[in-house]
This record gives sequence, C-alpha cells and structure tokens, in this order.
Amino acid sequence: MSNKLTSTIPTRPNHAAGLAYPVPISLSIWLGSGWQNLELVMFGWIFGTFIAVTMIVGTVFGLYYRSDAIMPGVQTWGIELGGYSTAEAALLLRQRGQKPHVVLDTGETTLIVSPESLGIALDATGTAKEAYRQSRSPLTWRKIIRTGNSVTLSAIWVVDPNVAKTTLQALAPQLAITPLNAGLRVVNGHAESIPAVNGRALDVSTTIAWLTQNKDIVITEGRLPLMMMPVQPKITNVTVAVEQANRLLTRSNSIQGYDPITDEKLTWSITPEMWASWLSIEIDSKDSTKVNWLLNQAQIKTSLEKQLTDHRYLDWQALVSVITDIITNPIKPESRLRVYHYDQQHSVQAGETLSSIAKMYGVPYPWIEQANPEVNLLSVGQIVTIPSPDMLLPLPVVEGKRIVISISEQKMRVYENEELKWDWLASTGIDSSPTLPGIFQIQTHEENAYAENWNLWMPYFMGIYRPVPTSDFMNGIHGFPSRNGSQILWTNNLGQRITYGCILISTENATALYDWAEVGVVVEIQP
Repeated sequence: MSNKLTSTIPTRPNHAAGLAYPVPISLSIWLGSGWQNLELVMFGWIFGTFIAVTMIVGTVFGLYYRSDAIMPGVQTWGIELGGYSTAEAALLLRQRGQKPHVVLDTGETTLIVSPESLGIALDATGTAKEAYRQSRSPLTWRKIIRTGNSVTLSAIWVVDPNVAKTTLQALAPQLAITPLNAGLRVVNGHAESIPAVNGRALDVSTTIAWLTQNKDIVITEGRLPLMMMPVQPKITNVTVAVEQANRLLTRSNSIQGYDPITDEKLTWSITPEMWASWLSIEIDSKDSTKVNWLLNQAQIKTSLEKQLTDHRYLDWQALVSVITDIITNPIKPESRLRVYHYDQQHSVQAGETLSSIAKMYGVPYPWIEQANPEVNLLSVGQIVTIPSPDMLLPLPVVEGKRIVISISEQKMRVYENEELKWDWLASTGIDSSPTLPGIFQIQTHEENAYAENWNLWMPYFMGIYRPVPTSDFMNGIHGFPSRNGSQILWTNNLGQRITYGCILISTENATALYDWAEVGVVVEIQP
C-alpha cells in the first residue's frame, strides 16, 4: 500500500451530453467557505451602518428633544404647533387663533358678546408651553403612533373678574324683569285683584364665580348661563283695596253745576257704570291698603258736557277736585262746579251794529271792539268774535244771591235763594252815556266814591264793570249822589234814565244792598 493520500474526484453528471465531469472536493469546500465569508462581511457592513444611523438619529433626536421646539404631532384649534419654539407658537396662536363668541343665556333671553368683554383672554404663552410639555409625553407619543393623527390640545384661558363685572353690571338692567305688584282692574263695574308677578335680576357675583371656575366650558360651548335671582314685588295682597274700590263703584253720587250767566243749576248723577268708565285704579305704592284713582279726562268731560250746549264747558281742574272729594270724602257736602262759556263767532247780518250785536249776546260793545281790533266797519257776512261773558265775571261767583236790573222797566230786583228779597225803583244811564246790558258782578265796595268826570260823590258805591276794558273807571250801583259836598242830586228822578251809566237806587236801599251784596254777587242787567 502506498501512504499517499489520494481521492477520487467526484464527477457532476452532464445530463446534456450524458457525461460526468469530475469536480475536486477541495474547490467545493473553498467555494462554500467564501460565500459564508461574504455573508458575514455584508452583515457586518449593514449592522454597522444601522448602528451609525441609529446613533445619528438618536443624536439628532436628543438634540431636538432638548431644544425649545415643540415636538411634531401636537395641535390646537387646527394649528399644528410642532417644530415651532414656544415663543413662535404663542405668536402663531395670537395671530391665527379663533375669535369665538359667547351667548349669555338667562333661560328666556340671550345676548351675544365677545369673550374679551367678559374678561376672557387666551393664554397663548401658557398654551404653547403646555404644547411643549405634551409633545414630550410618552402618552402623547403612544396616541400619535396608535392613531396616526396629531394630538389636539385644549387652549388655556384666563378670566379677569373685574372686566366681567363691568360688562355684566352694564347688561343687568337689560336682562332684568321688573316685578309686577298686585293690582286692581274693573270688570263689568266690579273691582277685582290682579295677582302679583315676581321679577328677576342678574346675580353678577354668582355668575362671575361660575365663569371663573368653568371658563373652558364657556369657550368650548360658547355659552355662559347667567345666574338670575328672583325679585319679589312690594305689593302682593290687595284685598283691602279691592273692598274699598267696590264700595265706591257700587255707590251713586251726583255732581252739581252752576252757570252764572244763565243762572242755571245742573245736576249730573254718577252711576256705578259711570264710575267704572271714568276711573282706573292702582294700588298706592307705599300702602297696599290704599287705592289711587286715575281719572279718564276725556270720558268724564264727554259724560258731563253732553248736557251742556256747544259753547259751554267745565274747568277740568275744578272737576278733578270735586270728583276727588267725592271719592275721598263721601260724606263731605258736594261743591258746585262753575260752568264756563267759550268765545263765539257771529256772522254779521244786514242792519246790525256793534251795539245791537252786544245787546244780543249780553257783552258790552267796547269788549267786542277789543276782541276784534281789525274790524273798522261791519259788512254783511263778516265774522266777528264775541268774547266769553265770563270775562266780565273775574271773581269767584257767590251763589244764592243775584241782582237783576231791567233797563226797560227801570227796576232793580234782588233775589236770595231764588226768592225775591227786594223790588226797587232804579235809574240807569242816559242815551249819550248808557248803562250797558250784560252779566256782571260786584267787584268793589266804596262807601263814598268820587267820579271826577262829573264831579260827583256816590254813596255806597259797588263797582260792577268797566265800560272800556282798558280803563280803571267802573260803572256801578250807588245811592243819591252829591256835588260840592252838599247838593244831593236826582232824588226825584228814580225810575227815569238819569245817570251817566251807573245804576241809581235810593241811598237807603243802597245802604242795605251795600251790606248784603258781597264781592262776587252776580248782577244781571237786562235791556
């Protein structure tokens, strides 16, 4: 045997030629080892590269993590904050942040205001810092990885209570509901109560406290519920007032009127139905047991004046006083209302003069001249103003007494309580200085008046009217006059027109009349 190692080289079949070629075993071993070495080299290169990249990425990430920049994946209001520093993010939020509104809601009323008006402001710096903190939170990373979406961060808001207080106090009156006191109303002539209704007012301090604690909810929902507190009415029970009202409404009364021009006495009966239409009722704001009555002026005047002719009217203030007396003092004797007369318009007819027109209306013609300064000559169809005869009765009228003088009869008749008291002869003015017809009244008393124009002393003189409206001279009633202190005139002329416009009666009668007829007594001078 030989010690030399030999091997048989296996052959690889050549299927194509049907031959087999020998392949040395040593070459096969070498080729297998080479591939393994190549794989090891490639693996080492890849691993080394991975380690290098990882180190680089880790280094970059570490540097980024330790920087002031917000990590990617965090947003607020749809604004991506990743990559911005906190200062940049804060500026971005201020520039692009939403400007929401807030609805103030009472439950019944709503108002829209800005957050700024409530002292609500975005804390942009605080929000940016919170985004920075959240971007470094593992929990945030897990959410980003799991959902593949950015994490939305709520903005941070702050509230200035003083600004909110100023705004809410300004809005409080607009939001308030005034409480309604219990009241009265008249239905079918009967008084009944109206229930009280609570009001409400804005509770500013409670609303601000809620806002401060829930500012995020206010911004998120855009709504601030306003805290309202009830306000009680002052008057809640009007039972006593209702009873008082019904006592009046079920009582019949009357109002007395007097026309001194016509010497007519009037009576207006007030039924419960009239009370109900004349009056409205309110409770006294200081005392709920008392009733205040509100007068329907138009209705009252319509009810009363329909009994008068068109040219007559009532003094409203006097009427209010009389009705108030009836309401508040039902047992007090009723006052009598004076009836007044409007000015009238007269259309001049053929043949008329100022004197004839004056006699027709019982107004001295100088007073008609004064009321028509533009009238020089009368013409048919011309409109002339006839002043109210009340101008000649400037003083309060004394009822129950009346002096009637007849020019045609040359008589004076004196009445008291509609009964004839005295019937005397009298003398009136001559044609050149006539006594003017009309309705007048006693205005002055002088025991011995002097008429300078005629050098006459007139005893127990009672002035009744001015012949000329602008003069101080008055015609009146007096006894037998004297001249030069001794000569007594006209003692034998009673019953004849002898005076210069005054009404003459005997000195004895003048003395009695002087004491009886106080200022305000009506004097009627008939043509």
